[in-house]
Amino acid sequence: MKPWIKRSLIALTGITIAVGGLTACGTRGHQEHGSMSAERMTEMRGKVIDRVTKKLDLTAEQQQKLGVLADKLQAQRTAFMGQTTDPRAEVRQLVAGEKFDRARALSLLDEKTRVVQVSSPEVINALADFYDSLNPTQQSEVREMMNKRKGWGRRG
Repeated sequence: MKPWIKRSLIALTGITIAVGGLTACGTRGHQEHGSMSAERMTEMRGKVIDRVTKKLDLTAEQQQKLGVLADKLQAQRTAFMGQTTDPRAEVRQLVAGEKFDRARALSLLDEKTRVVQVSSPEVINALADFYDSLNPTQQSEVREMMNKRKGWGRRG
């Protein structure tokens, strides 16, 4: 395969992922008005921590590590979303003109990729710290919950 074709396919795949990711981040099936507010995020964070704490019977130290993980995830999400209040607007701008704005799409892809690359090690370390703090029974419960899960957004 010729190098320019290969590069074009890789770029197209990257753009597709970026556009899909931006669109997915902008949609909230249960919400009508765009991204979650800071208050709603804090409320959801509290509910998730409470649910996990009850389900796994976490100690205070484990709960603190779960809180650190939640903070890192929220910081990564905030950095990924950037200053945009409407992620769909960025995608709409790509197709607003007569031609697809390839330069802006590549710029968005670079921007989002950089955020993920910079913040992911912190998230991974926080996740590892939390998981490693669990006892073997709690770890098996986590694995069991993950095996039961059929897909994103479904419960059971």
